[in-house]
Amino acid sequence: MAIIKPNNNTLSAITALPTGLGGKVLQVVTATDETSRSTTSNTFVTASNTLTVNITPSSTSNKIYVMANCGIHGSTTTANAISTIYRDSTNLGNTAQAAGMAIAYAEGGADIGTSQAMSVLDSPNTTSQVTYQVYIRAGSGANCFINTFNEKGTITAFEIAG
Repeated sequence: MAIIKPNNNTLSAITALPTGLGGKVLQVVTATDETSRSTTSNTFVTASNTLTVNITPSSTSNKIYVMANCGIHGSTTTANAISTIYRDSTNLGNTAQAAGMAIAYAEGGADIGTSQAMSVLDSPNTTSQVTYQVYIRAGSGANCFINTFNEKGTITAFEIAG
């Protein structure tokens, strides 16, 4: 017996999302980094992390969905760490603390880290290679860390047919 889904489609008959909900996943690239790195910069930097992926869209109308997960923390109880996702040299989040679609924020807690999950749906409008990378900054000028205590951070980019 077939499993019936909305609009009387059987499970085997559903091959794509309904019109208006997007397209198929065309490619997926991912990277990981387990090395704890730090910065005292109050502007976004890579902190030499390797949470970076390169992807080449096959059409200018395609979108790239990027997800990143990493541990961040401030070094003191008054420090904070802020992370975001960049496409090449463009910050895809908001530069304000705890705002924007790709910003993560962690209050310092005497070396107590927090896990950050960020995502963004980007429209790079190109068929050239683009690079997505996690950037961090110290919100209070103290030392902040990414991949806290050598936790594994990940970044994954999905090309979605437009």
